[in-house]
Amino acid sequence: MAPACRSTGGAPQQGTGETGANDALVPNRARPVRAGAVSERDPPRSTIRCIRDTLHAMSDVPVTAAVRVLRAHSVAFEPFFYAYEDRGGTRRSAAVLGVDEHEVIKTLVFQDDTGKPFVVLMHGDKEVSAKSLARLLGVKRVQPCPPAVADRHSGYQVGGTSPFGTKRTMPVYLERTITDLERIFVNGGKRGFLVRIAVADLVRVLSPTVVDVATT
Repeated sequence: MAPACRSTGGAPQQGTGETGANDALVPNRARPVRAGAVSERDPPRSTIRCIRDTLHAMSDVPVTAAVRVLRAHSVAFEPFFYAYEDRGGTRRSAAVLGVDEHEVIKTLVFQDDTGKPFVVLMHGDKEVSAKSLARLLGVKRVQPCPPAVADRHSGYQVGGTSPFGTKRTMPVYLERTITDLERIFVNGGKRGFLVRIAVADLVRVLSPTVVDVATT
């Protein structure tokens, strides 16, 4: 899990009276303070350590296309890293991070019978019913894209595919029960890199179509 003092990738909230991390580092110019003295306006040392750790964590976040989109839309996110394992999937990432696999969302690139690609967001512990999805879309059949084709559409590698910042603009379909969650983990655009965000922000940025196609 990430440390208690986590990095949020979004910008500081404006107009709320809250300050960003750097604001606490602005020196107190109201009056001179002798060397070694602590002004009543100075933040506690624990706060300074937290700010330092947060800034360090933010500097370690890879600047993927997904991260650029999140920052452009002022989406606050928490970065999580784990050792990627081929075919490990969401079961692997959930186990390493110690979180519920139901909250780790898979980004799947599918295509219909004409080859048109689209993205499906599904719980890690569920599968997509291709039959149900095809019926909802009014097509004969749908299927996952071959890895090389999925990579070409998304601009990412399979295992590191994010729904944000895809190379090709594609329709996004979101499993309905994901909206029952407050926060979720999605890929940040690189293998071994997840971001935790509010579901409300995902919906705001992606404007997905909500569907009921989960199966076990």
